Amino acid sequence: MYSQTEHFIDSKMALTPLACVLLLLSMQCYISTLAVILKTTNAKPWVNEFEPIELSCMIESISTPNPRIEWKKIKKGEPSYVYFGKQMAGDLERRAEIRHLASLFILNATRADTADYRCEVTAPNDQKSFDEILISLTVRVKPVVPRCSVPKSVPVGKPAELHCIEDEGYPKSHYQWFRNKEEIPEDPKSSPKFLNSSYAVSREMGTLKFSAVRKEDAGEYYCRARNEAGISECGPQMMEVYDINIAGIILGVVVVVTVLLCITVGIFCAYKRGYFTSQKQTGNNYKAPAKGDGVDYVRTDEEGDFRHKSSFVI
Repeated sequence: MYSQTEHFIDSKMALTPLACVLLLLSMQCYISTLAVILKTTNAKPWVNEFEPIELSCMIESISTPNPRIEWKKIKKGEPSYVYFGKQMAGDLERRAEIRHLASLFILNATRADTADYRCEVTAPNDQKSFDEILISLTVRVKPVVPRCSVPKSVPVGKPAELHCIEDEGYPKSHYQWFRNKEEIPEDPKSSPKFLNSSYAVSREMGTLKFSAVRKEDAGEYYCRARNEAGISECGPQMMEVYDINIAGIILGVVVVVTVLLCITVGIFCAYKRGYFTSQKQTGNNYKAPAKGDGVDYVRTDEEGDFRHKSSFVI
């Protein structure tokens, strides 16, 4: 008798956890039927520019027959409607539509569509009447042809800088430099052809800087911009490397100094001989003679004609 009672108690205790599990499952099913629940297949989708993309917003559970569905675009913290009152609005008015009850389908995405999008569903007849999902869309933009700057000629042993930049690609482009159609490695020591070169490459900034150019660095250079959406490159530009003619420079300086010295000596000699003195004389200048005692001179209308006044004393 005692053993049967003990067996009954053990069986009751064993059934208790199972009953709890069943009770919880039944409650969850009941709550689910009275709550709107959303889900998405991709919370962070991406697409190349001008291609279609669907922002998935699926209603997993709902009891209200005609729920209210809204989509909002959030950019720089500012929300704006793109679907409201069963109509598309904003900059997606003619480029998007609602599919599969609540998903937002963009026909041709542009770079301006990169933003966060919030799907909101309101079901008044459900016990949990509201749910939302946030989806972050990235529209990738292929780089445009980069602007490349390559010096035409550089003397041996002097520094040189090559620049490459483009501003349209998204995400931000990374850059590769090529010489004679061969990629320039970031580390010169990794390639026998660039082993003796002294340069630094920046993939992020698009610069190629030589600390001291060698004759072997001459060639055709071009740059390639790359991101997840594609690649683009500029045309090749020739960079010449020439030797500095020290003897010619010294000879030129000596010639210039000699010419300047000769000009200076010539001017000095001419000045000594009076070639630079100038006297301005006119033919009508006349200097009146000094007056004698008691004599007055009167000049008539005709030049050089003088007569004495009556006060002239012999």
